[in-house]
Amino acid sequence: MILFIGQVARGMMDREAFQEIDFRRMFGQMAKWVAQIDNAARIPEYVSRAFHTAVSGRPGPVVLALPEDVLREKAAVPDPEPFQRVEPHPSGEQMAEFRALLAAAKRPLAIVGGGGWDEQAAARVRRFAEASCLPVATSFRRQDYFDNDSPFYVGDVGIGINPALAQRIRDADLLLVLGARLGEVPTQGYSLLEIPRPKQPLIHVHASADELGRVYQPDHPINAGPRAFAAALSETEPVNGSIWRAWRDDARKAYEAWQVAPRTPGTLQMGDVIAYLRRVLPPDAIIANGAGNYGIWVHRFYRYRQLGTQLAPTSGSMGYGVPAAIAAKLVHPGCTVVAFAGDGCFLMTGQEFATAMQYNAAVIFIVVNNGMYGTIRMHQERSYPGRVTGTNLTNPDFAAYARAFGGYGAVVTKTEEFPAAFEAAQASGLPSVLELRIDPEAITPRQSLSEIRAAAERSSA
Repeated sequence: MILFIGQVARGMMDREAFQEIDFRRMFGQMAKWVAQIDNAARIPEYVSRAFHTAVSGRPGPVVLALPEDVLREKAAVPDPEPFQRVEPHPSGEQMAEFRALLAAAKRPLAIVGGGGWDEQAAARVRRFAEASCLPVATSFRRQDYFDNDSPFYVGDVGIGINPALAQRIRDADLLLVLGARLGEVPTQGYSLLEIPRPKQPLIHVHASADELGRVYQPDHPINAGPRAFAAALSETEPVNGSIWRAWRDDARKAYEAWQVAPRTPGTLQMGDVIAYLRRVLPPDAIIANGAGNYGIWVHRFYRYRQLGTQLAPTSGSMGYGVPAAIAAKLVHPGCTVVAFAGDGCFLMTGQEFATAMQYNAAVIFIVVNNGMYGTIRMHQERSYPGRVTGTNLTNPDFAAYARAFGGYGAVVTKTEEFPAAFEAAQASGLPSVLELRIDPEAITPRQSLSEIRAAAERSSA
């Protein structure tokens, strides 16, 4: 992402002028590079560096501030050439060592994730994994990197991880982490792997050299981007994985068992809603969501089958799903795009429904309404049972909200009502809101709100 941000004129700076911000301090810890262009003649230089920095190594954002008076200046400058992506590649010796470590394993497990992937890289990794009978998990909200219908896919290493998968990571005798950071979420608060030296032999492939060994010391670090490593993998002979076939089969069975939705309180079962969408949506359907407990059902029970079909905030930010889905529909108008949002989540960016109407972006927004900020309420009950503060919401009629813009809107209160409502939304050809009114007790697939409160009260008694 390249951000060009307006700045006050140079003669106004450091006076706390109207709308003046020190963008270097504001974005310094969040961006790969932050700069200000004070000379119009250097615009090509700065823009070229911005694009090269953003796309090379670990992809990330760059911020360029543009003083108002610089935007009015004229300069005679040559145009730069288009940027070229710089991606580190693995050596032949590194690939040979990688293959030797994999061939010697008895319980290997791959975890794929991170940025910088494309369809070819994903396909190459899948071909090698399937030829080697290698079980593959995906990192936090990167489930679309590997076809979830493949018998070699074993689940996602994210929030609310399958306990069986977490145990499998602990029991593995080789971990191949391809492209993913070993941050807080995939390591379950840095508890799955020992620091600084995991007991499992670790092969860590990452585009940024700074990431290798940041927390965990790998046995075999490989500084390579996912495309470059996947290309090298396509020229590497698969290993005979028959020795760990039962290991892979058990992991797949545990994933499929985890996808059986338990009954939750209320007449509307989110597990059944996701199961219906899993059956009827095509492989290229794009699913977006923001942050909240409703996302647990999406990530646990839906199956992503193609790269680029999951849009979810790895930062955990609320409100992400609505604008992300609109952007996806504008870029891919022929694809079905579904956005999940909690009631509080939708209230943060629901005004963008006007944008969807303006540009005829026929996204189907599924608003999961339980009348509260569910995740925060869950943590309140877990840590301070019965002490509820600031998490109850006073909501509008979300279906009527959609109709007020000229879109389609419907309210769903029972599981059996959802298929007809979804089909009607699709048939309308309009941006749509399906408001799913769920029981507030249905806070997670595993525990109700009352059960969480009762468990907390027992532990504090």
